[in-house]
Amino acid sequence: MGYPTDLLSNRSIVKHGKYALITPQGLVNNVIPGFENCSMSILGSPKMGASFVDYIVTMHKGGKNSQGFGYEGVETFVYCLEGKIKARAKGESFDLEEGGYLYCPPSEKMYLENLADGDSRCFLYKQKYRPLDGHEPHIVSGNANDNEGYDYEGMVNVNLKDLLPTDDLGFDMNFHILTFDPGASHGYIETHVQEHGAYLISGEGMYNLDNDWVPVKKGDYIFMGPYCLQACYAVGREKMSYVYSKDCNRDPLL
Repeated sequence: MGYPTDLLSNRSIVKHGKYALITPQGLVNNVIPGFENCSMSILGSPKMGASFVDYIVTMHKGGKNSQGFGYEGVETFVYCLEGKIKARAKGESFDLEEGGYLYCPPSEKMYLENLADGDSRCFLYKQKYRPLDGHEPHIVSGNANDNEGYDYEGMVNVNLKDLLPTDDLGFDMNFHILTFDPGASHGYIETHVQEHGAYLISGEGMYNLDNDWVPVKKGDYIFMGPYCLQACYAVGREKMSYVYSKDCNRDPLL
């Protein structure tokens, strides 16, 4: 909300290095070289305390990145929220509609183009890759709607979907979708070294972030830093779901 119809207010909270809730109402557009006819907002970044960068991108009609996204040593990931996007990497082409995604290893650039007559929207990510001797990541594409989920830590009312391989040490991160039935929750308040960047794709909830209870809903972005206490309850009448990143498969550096 804001001037001239109301007081200036915003639900967003930023506690650098710990956690952040960023709502869509306060987002500003950023100019990102290489992206044409796109409205882009930077969500999580090292300036906040994250080891990665997350973006929300609205690709208008004819929007594209013909120069490629990513560079040597940086892995990238895109998740299509709505519309239709053509993604290319290593000479392959992937048509991504709602739920579609593409991961590119650090040796490959990602090229994006809007195929819809109107806007398409996507959640975009990049991170420096941490190599591991004897292991290499590879291009992965799919659609979350086709992926089989499973009970999260044995709870039948919380569903987890993996978007990247979980048994391949070539990957130093993963993307997941966590979905809560109305009234469902985590089994306990988690405390761990991994950090997350999460984008809510449906529903509403109450999220415990470093022991602050914060209301969240569809369209919100959450950054959770290392060792940030975290858990949530789903509230409302529909399922609460979010797509999120997690670093994994590496021993912490000294």
